[in-house]
Amino acid sequence: MRGGERPLPGTGRLPGPAGDGRAARPAGAGERRRAVLAAARREGLVRVDELAGRFGVSRETVRRDLKALEDDGLVRRTHGGAVARAGPAAGPPPWQGPPAPPQAPRIALAAARLLGVSETVFVDEGPVACLVAEALPQDRALTVVTASPSVAALLAGAAHTTVLLLGGRVRAPGTAAADAWTVRMLAGVAVDLAFVGADGVSCDFGLTTADPAVGEVRAQALRSAGRRILVGAHAVFGVVRLCRFGEVADLEAVVTDTGLPVSEARRYAALGPRVVRA
Repeated sequence: MRGGERPLPGTGRLPGPAGDGRAARPAGAGERRRAVLAAARREGLVRVDELAGRFGVSRETVRRDLKALEDDGLVRRTHGGAVARAGPAAGPPPWQGPPAPPQAPRIALAAARLLGVSETVFVDEGPVACLVAEALPQDRALTVVTASPSVAALLAGAAHTTVLLLGGRVRAPGTAAADAWTVRMLAGVAVDLAFVGADGVSCDFGLTTADPAVGEVRAQALRSAGRRILVGAHAVFGVVRLCRFGEVADLEAVVTDTGLPVSEARRYAALGPRVVRA
């Protein structure tokens, strides 16, 4: 780390190439409440203390969020937390595979804030991608392209969101379509922004994944997008998997969590992308 540089106080952001020097602003109430509701539906029971730490707000703020959600009939408050209500209001299950890492809600919110003026967006598969999808604004026109039935189900009821679900072979329950059909369909569209994940991210070997079919879809997503943002927990950094599908230098931004050391964040930022540690 050059010159004894440290993260800015109270943030996970770096000055200079790895960040813009400003503290990340807390999510707005509506955005945060959607994320709280998603956590309740995914985890069953959510607790005030855990949510306060997860979103960086006070316990009283979380209690107000839960009260508002209960008033809307979406959760039932319990001692110290809340549970999602069953029935049609709960909607489809967002993800059938492995659970998201605990840092995922912060990563997803930080990624969604980078949407900017983009109107067409590719959203990858996986638990973090589902959280990104839930964090996207629902008060403006947006077209979302995805190969993930879980992502499509989460967004299908949004009034201002058009969902384009790519076809192809679904490998297993909870996964996404990934084969030549999927790639051909994706090659036929141009999106403003792609949110992609990876099983491994390395300064030397770039972006990698364990499944060749998934790698082909992600590679095409990068080719089809004007802006490219990698979203993933710190555990995937420094890891190399079987199939390379992209380069770190091709990314506009990398959004991860503060588990990625500052020194490592600077290494990735030196290759070109902005690095956000949420």
